[in-house]
This record gives sequence, structure tokens and C-alpha cells, in this order.
Amino acid sequence: MYLYDLEKNKEINIPKVVIDKNRMIEFARLYDPIPLHCDEEYAKSTRFKKLIAPGVMSFMTVWAEFTKKSILGDELIAGKSTKIEWFKPVFAGDILEGKAVITDIIKRNDYNGIVILNIDVYNQNNELVMTNTTEAVVKCKQ
Repeated sequence: MYLYDLEKNKEINIPKVVIDKNRMIEFARLYDPIPLHCDEEYAKSTRFKKLIAPGVMSFMTVWAEFTKKSILGDELIAGKSTKIEWFKPVFAGDILEGKAVITDIIKRNDYNGIVILNIDVYNQNNELVMTNTTEAVVKCKQ
């Protein structure tokens, strides 16, 4: 969708995803190899008593489901920025789902503008585990 085809305040439900333990550990070993993410014996000694999924991996798992909805489609040029805040740990087996809201649409020039998305992600207990604000650069109709 082009910039002005999008609707401010539009809500997009993001389907449920399950945090897979093997993928979680693989991601952690590659990109965030701290013991709390990839060493089960160490994790048992923490207040969490088990491994915690890397925050970025948890978000990207939900983000992948959002992008499959193709809300921004072929007119998406690039991401401009993203800010993620984490409130609760995510564990293997957790079921996450989210809701995205288009909070602003800003024309930058004749060619593109910025779409601001806010995403709230909840676990299977309906607890808010993270929020995200993403700015995406989207084409304008010529």
C-alpha cells in the first residue's frame, strides 16, 4: 500500500507464534551468547530457573508474522528506526501474539513518507511482554 492508502489508527492483529526452544538456543548461540540464553545449567541457578529467549529473537518471531500480512506491501522502502522495550521474560514454549497500530503517517517528500507502527506483544497469560515502535519508509503514489 502506498503512504496515503494506509489508515491512521488501523489495528492489525498478529497471529500467535510459539517460541521454539531449539531455535531460541540456536539464535542465542549465534547472536546473543550470554549464559541466560543458552546455558541451561546456568539458567537453573538464576531467579528465572530456566532459559530466557533473547529479546530480539522474541520480537523478530512476532515481526515475521506481522510482515506476512503484507500491510505495507511492495511500497515499503525500508525501516527507519525501531525501539523495543521488554517487560517480562519470554521462555521456550511461550505463545506470543501481538497487535500493531498505525499511529502516524507523515509525508516527507513527493516520493515517500514515514509510517509509525506501535506493536504490543502478549504471552499466553495475556501479560504484556514487550512493546515496539517502528518507523517505516513507504512510497507515495506518483
